Amino acid sequence: MNYGDIISYLQMCTEEQISLQRGMYFRLNNKYSIFLMSVRTGAPYHDLFEENGRILIYEGHDIPKTKDLKKNPKELDQPQYTENGKLTQNGKFYKAAIDYKNNLNEPEVVKIYEKIKDGIWSYTGFFKLVDAWTQKSNKRSVFKFKLEIIDEPTNSKTLKKEIIHSRLIPTIVKRHVWERDKGQCVQCGNKTNLHFDHNIPFSKGGSSITAKNIQLLCAKCNLSKHDKII
Repeated sequence: MNYGDIISYLQMCTEEQISLQRGMYFRLNNKYSIFLMSVRTGAPYHDLFEENGRILIYEGHDIPKTKDLKKNPKELDQPQYTENGKLTQNGKFYKAAIDYKNNLNEPEVVKIYEKIKDGIWSYTGFFKLVDAWTQKSNKRSVFKFKLEIIDEPTNSKTLKKEIIHSRLIPTIVKRHVWERDKGQCVQCGNKTNLHFDHNIPFSKGGSSITAKNIQLLCAKCNLSKHDKII
């Protein structure tokens, strides 16, 4: 899977070999952790990107809503511990971040998927968890997690630049491009193995912040284009 790949919920679950029913998974299969995030209007949590997408501020999650819970979870502090005294997902990630800050562990590696619309997700890459804190929000306490992007190596210098900067496409641009291109490759009409692609490569002055320079391409057409550029 490459940065900027567009996948369905089912494909995402298949990729991780688990039914993803919540937004936070600490140390999934003892390999890496996972955050499912969204910066869409109306998203249940306040996630946001900073520094042109290189920093992610991820909000912790609420206490699960059950029929025995009399209050709205949004009115309660986000929990660090369960009723049995075990760490929640919030607690596990918070501990990992504090341990890293105290030089006790390496930073936790977190794989990020961003929700574009219902059932449609974009793979955003790997980030490292570098900080965590709690803060007041609407009279309750919520967790905040700070993550920094990890640049992965690739054999092609040109392709590396394109991959890195494809992650910096703002969410609002991704959603506009998805709707405009009708969820299919603009060259062949394929609706699978899609990717957000720059019409004019970033390395040649193309912009990541305007939908005019971003299009949907399938893997085959995207590879063909990069072969011509390289």
